[in-house]
Parts: sequence; C-alpha cells; structure tokens
Amino acid sequence: MSIDDTDRAIIEATQAGLPLVPAPYAALAEQLGLDEATVMTRFEAMKDSGVIRRIAAAPNHYKLGMTANGMSVWDVEDEHLTALGTKIGALPYVTHCYERPRALPAWPYNLFAMIHGSSSDEVEEKRAEITAILGDALRAKDILYSTRILKKTGLRLRKRG
Repeated sequence: MSIDDTDRAIIEATQAGLPLVPAPYAALAEQLGLDEATVMTRFEAMKDSGVIRRIAAAPNHYKLGMTANGMSVWDVEDEHLTALGTKIGALPYVTHCYERPRALPAWPYNLFAMIHGSSSDEVEEKRAEITAILGDALRAKDILYSTRILKKTGLRLRKRG
C-alpha cells in the first residue's frame, strides 16, 4: 500500500473530516485544485487498495440528543447470522452492526448492534423490536450501555521527515 502526493494531500485535508457542506467532495476538490471526479476516484482507489477502509460519518450522538446508547449483543444461530445481521443493520436506529467471534464459554455473543435513543426506555423498546426480528434464531442477549463518548478520529498521517 502506497500513496502519492495527491493522495497524501487528500488525506491531510480530510483528517478533521470532510467539509460540512452539501457537496463535500466538490469543496475538497476546489480546496486542493482538483476536480470532484478526481477526488472521488482517488478515494475509491485508496479504499480498493486498503489505504483507507471506509468513509463514514462519526456523529457525536450526545450532541444530537441521543444520550442513551447501548451496544446490544446477541447469540444468534450461525446459519441465520448473515440474513438477520443485514436486517438489524438496516434499522434506522442502529449505527453499527457486525459479526464478532464468540469467546466461549464466557462470551457467547456473535452479533453486535449499536442502538441509540434519547432515553434508556427508548433503547429498550428498540431492543425489544430487534428481539422480535431475531425470533427463534436468538439464543441469548445482553446490552452494554455507554457511559461516555470516546475520541473519534479518522486516518492520520505521520509528518514527513
């Protein structure tokens, strides 16, 4: 994995995030003296090569009024995991949904889904909805509530030299 000077400039310009404007790639392109298509093509090439994993929003849920946030964990039958994970990940109140290996016997959970709400009661209602979706494939569940927000940062480059 290597980057050239143009890729480096794009990464450096976005280390604090994309511009918060209706056309962020166009604004970034203008700032760097490039065209929007070049910026988008470069991002795709960096994703394809593994230089970056993804481009995603990292909102501060507390500032958005979502002060109850719980990582729900589920033990789901393996043969249903992909299909059910896709359904859970598509829910509007789930921001992260992914498979993780179990760590038996202490940790039987293989499906994780971050649920956001304005109160713990709201999160529990949403958790009940997920329980219903998982149905008979669900064997166990739990939830781990956030107690603070952790620092969220994207890709950072070391200074040259």
